[in-house]
Amino acid sequence: MAQEHQIGEVNFMTVAEVAAIMRVSKMTVYRLVHSGEMPAVRVGRSFRVPEQAVNDYLNQSYMGTA
Repeated sequence: MAQEHQIGEVNFMTVAEVAAIMRVSKMTVYRLVHSGEMPAVRVGRSFRVPEQAVNDYLNQSYMGTA
């Protein structure tokens, strides 16, 4: 079961911050958001990504070696 957080408890990140953490371009983050692979909240003309969504995406995408 997914954890539910109160809005005040959620840390939001900008697309630029997400891109820096993931070491990808901002366009890559925008593609992930628009495709639905990474949830985000639209604030005006920009997006904010919950920190937990970034962690979840990276954990699901992790590829271990044999």
